[in-house]
Amino acid sequence: MSQGSNFVDYVKICCRSGHGGAGSAHLHRDKFTAMGGPDGGDGGRGGHVIVKGNAQLWTLLHLKFRKHVISGDGDAGGSSQKSGKTGRDEILEVPLGTIAKNAETDEILFEITQDGETRILTEGGRGGLGNWHFKTSTFQTPRFSQPGEDGREQWNILELKLLADVGLVGFPNAGKSTLLSVVSAAKPEIADYAFTTLVPNLGIVAYRDNRSFVMADIPGIIEGASQGKGLGIRFLRHIERNSVLLFMVPADTARSIKEEYEILLNELNEYNPELMHKPRLLAVTKSDMLDEELQQEMKKELPADIPAVFISSVAQKGISELKDMLWTEINKER
Repeated sequence: MSQGSNFVDYVKICCRSGHGGAGSAHLHRDKFTAMGGPDGGDGGRGGHVIVKGNAQLWTLLHLKFRKHVISGDGDAGGSSQKSGKTGRDEILEVPLGTIAKNAETDEILFEITQDGETRILTEGGRGGLGNWHFKTSTFQTPRFSQPGEDGREQWNILELKLLADVGLVGFPNAGKSTLLSVVSAAKPEIADYAFTTLVPNLGIVAYRDNRSFVMADIPGIIEGASQGKGLGIRFLRHIERNSVLLFMVPADTARSIKEEYEILLNELNEYNPELMHKPRLLAVTKSDMLDEELQQEMKKELPADIPAVFISSVAQKGISELKDMLWTEINKER
């Protein structure tokens, strides 16, 4: 995935569904029938605005500049009980993990999680009934029909929350992008400065026996991210859809590993307490600079409530062990 403007996870769109067609008030006439009964057909339904899941998409970029989505109107009914044509539906394809919300009330309408799943975002107006519906034994020639219902117009928000098996959580320069580049074919930007990663990156991690899982590299969290500092508040929502959270703390951290882990954990708790129920693992990165004696000393100071592993992405140290731990956690029955 490329950096910058190619990753879009939030769009606001004005959706207008189609008006329903009017029913017909036609009375049957032909050369053999001078005073025929009602035979007006129903009007066609107005077009819906529909959201459809597409597993091949990973961003809402294609909808970024599409501010107005307008469906087609239904046609009026005709004689001989001919129904009007249904209005053209507008279909918006979105990545899996997209949430649709009402922009005015912020109400969550639905979430798209399956490839090919379709949901109606804005419903088209119903077509009016033709006059043949209103015929009775005592009122045999109704000369009226129903008008079609108006379509709806509303502002909606489409918000993407990445679906991944493993989400990487850590401060800037903790080695998240480096790990993703080593265990997958993803090519995130890597540099020795804070906030190198400006957008989430996804990578497919190959495992044994042709198995695999998806890993997401989230832009670095800083202390106070849950209150809006740095980039954290914008991308913390992507962590909500990860099955397992891998906390990454560098061995050369200025704080203790336990202290840095607890700060990260607190930021997630401040943002969404439900994240505390997700399985967690701890990876101590850049451990190639540690000798065996120092590593044993550091193990005594690690948090007691979380499985931990020492790794080095550059030296390929502990990577296989990390993959085993992640695979076991992902497939654990809960």
